[in-house]
Amino acid sequence: MAEPRFYTTLLLAILTFVHGRLRNSEWKGSGCPPPGLTLNGSKVVARPGSIPDYSTLAEVKFSAELPAPAAFIPEKRLCKIKCIGGRWVGPLCRREQEQGRFEPLLRSCKLDTFPLHLVLTYKNITITTYNDVFPHGAEIQLRCREPLGLYKLLGESRLQCNNGGWSNRIPSCIPTTVLTNYTDDSPPTILVRIPSGSASVEPSGVLAVFPGSILHLECLFPRKVGTPDWTWTSSFRQYLTGWAIAAEERDWKYRLSIYYTKPQDSGVFTCNTPRGVTNSLAIHVTAVHCDSLERQFNSTSHLTARIEGTRLGQTAVFQCPIGYKLNGTANLTCQASGEWSSRLPRCEPILCPQITNDDSHLTITEQNTSYGGRVLFKCAWGFKLNGLPGLECELNGSWSGLVPNCTRIQCPAPVLPLHGRVVEEATQGAGVYGVGAVVQFACLPHARLTGEASIVCTETGYWSQPPPLCKPGCEYPGEPEHGLLVPLKFWYEAGDKLQVSCHAGFVSPLQTSPVCLEDGSWEPPMPNCTDYRDV
Repeated sequence: MAEPRFYTTLLLAILTFVHGRLRNSEWKGSGCPPPGLTLNGSKVVARPGSIPDYSTLAEVKFSAELPAPAAFIPEKRLCKIKCIGGRWVGPLCRREQEQGRFEPLLRSCKLDTFPLHLVLTYKNITITTYNDVFPHGAEIQLRCREPLGLYKLLGESRLQCNNGGWSNRIPSCIPTTVLTNYTDDSPPTILVRIPSGSASVEPSGVLAVFPGSILHLECLFPRKVGTPDWTWTSSFRQYLTGWAIAAEERDWKYRLSIYYTKPQDSGVFTCNTPRGVTNSLAIHVTAVHCDSLERQFNSTSHLTARIEGTRLGQTAVFQCPIGYKLNGTANLTCQASGEWSSRLPRCEPILCPQITNDDSHLTITEQNTSYGGRVLFKCAWGFKLNGLPGLECELNGSWSGLVPNCTRIQCPAPVLPLHGRVVEEATQGAGVYGVGAVVQFACLPHARLTGEASIVCTETGYWSQPPPLCKPGCEYPGEPEHGLLVPLKFWYEAGDKLQVSCHAGFVSPLQTSPVCLEDGSWEPPMPNCTDYRDV
């Protein structure tokens, strides 16, 4: 009978098989209950219809990926669990492409704390993100940050992950004299100067030097306090030591010089202060060349380089054209391992994030997310843009501003004219005068309208015309019998006066002229012309 198999893939996590979820007494099948799986603490549920009859299975195989630092591809494993005595046992794993034995899946390690000034290297790659997870068996190298000799490493420079624990405590970097103002209990600073030749700082903190180089190791210590002492482990030859000759250096630089280095000069060089405080530098002289980099990239990669050479300590500097960003390390150094200090970087096009539009009134008329590209915005009719009408994709991969929004264009509430009223008001809501809103006015009976009777809210946010005026006045009162009115008009404004002129033989008893009042009445009332014989 063929061996049954069931595959599932869990990414970037160690698989934990939850035993005991169903006690054997609760499981009625002849084999094992369905295995419980958890991913990052959450139970994994199989897709409906994909769960086989586990009671008939003796072994379950699946793929898994072991956790790895962010810069690395997780390692794939083929794992299995076996049904033994009604209970799942495992997991046991092996590399997917290998045919070796299945072995227990051991725990990974994590760097929860990371001392300042410490540089971590894993598989010849410098790790720049902390809280990374490393698989069982991983070996990391640690050194103090450059320049070399500015800090002293306390602890082991190599650590190995052993089933969830590191082989040694995480080391630390302590500052030396140049950083502590030359306090007596500080290790002396060691500066490295190479007037001729080349060298490379290795991940372990060793200074790898190409043969034939001239090397000066300068121990920084105040001469007035005393003279330090240089010692070394190499028995190849004696080295010239002494205070620097230059006036600006002779009071604080105690130098050891190695001329035309040879492999036999390799060893540990230690500067001892008169108080017995030390700092050391390991030197390894080796004739190493790295592979040529020109073969690894071509014109289609957009990558350009200034390559000093392929000899140990020589560098290559990479850059990308405008519109592209460098993914990786710009400066590579040929190291003693014969490998460059980092992978070849890549040029990736600078892209700004795609802008999504959640505003129903906002329209994106153009969008180009590449460097220098633009995104243009427009609002629906009756709305105005709050913000920039266009943004540009900048060199850092972000847009030059915030996405604008659209707000309704509104005109201010119109002023009701004195002695007037609103006949009709077409708005988009109570008191909301959007574009297209119409207000129509009329005057009270004793007033006459001056201006436009209807005004419209325009896209500028202003009314098409100012509200009209209602001027109070009086209508033509009609001519008195046997008389005339002066002046004669159809409409009289408030304050206008009338003169009554009676025909011959008739007189007006009124001594004052009627005046038009704001309520539309005349004061005094309009007189009549009477026969003078009746007066």
